[in-house]
Amino acid sequence: MATLILVRHGRSTANTSGVLAGLTPGIALDEHGAAQAAALPGRLAGLPLAAAVTSPLQRCRETLAPLLAARPELPLHTEERIGECDYGDWSGRKLAELADEPLMKVVQQHPSAAAFPGGESMRNMHFRSAEAVREWNARVEAEHGPDALFLMCSHGDVIKSLVADALGLHLDLFQRVSVEPCSVTVIRYTRTRPFLLRLGDTGDFASLVPREPAPEDAAEPGDGGNAVVGGGAGAG
Repeated sequence: MATLILVRHGRSTANTSGVLAGLTPGIALDEHGAAQAAALPGRLAGLPLAAAVTSPLQRCRETLAPLLAARPELPLHTEERIGECDYGDWSGRKLAELADEPLMKVVQQHPSAAAFPGGESMRNMHFRSAEAVREWNARVEAEHGPDALFLMCSHGDVIKSLVADALGLHLDLFQRVSVEPCSVTVIRYTRTRPFLLRLGDTGDFASLVPREPAPEDAAEPGDGGNAVVGGGAGAG
């Protein structure tokens, strides 16, 4: 079956301000995120992409803009089911504040039981995104053949849950996965099982350099390595 290239959006203004963006409109890439997006066409040069699929949110569309400019023939599709988790009443709040919420411990240690007030459950996010990927895999293979490659631009928690699905891991273990902003994760699906070919590839090791912790160094529910609602670096 087709090979899926998952790209997390570039660093956003919410990532740098330590805010849990969720579905909040108007969250753009910051200067560094724009530079990450500008480098994406070069990183993917030579790959014959059959299609690009994006979350409807602005930060994902901005991430793909340079790639689409470099490849005007590449069809772009919008897929609601790979959009960010709906964090409900938590959306727009500082992650430093949310750390004291009792639900945060559940999000980090037992995410399959976590449902955000006024939003959705992490289970639902997991199921809808996995269903979308399988439907797009079948569609791309039918239209372009079993060796086709296609790209999806989505969010940290969504990508981490798809990695867990590909590896046969329970959702409760997905917080162990880390995907940096604008990182590339690749999954090849076959008739019998998926294969994880790349995980969170950024092309450099800058994120491994130790740094002093700061209140704003937070992320979204579950972005390991970036301080998320799960211990990662940037709110989705």
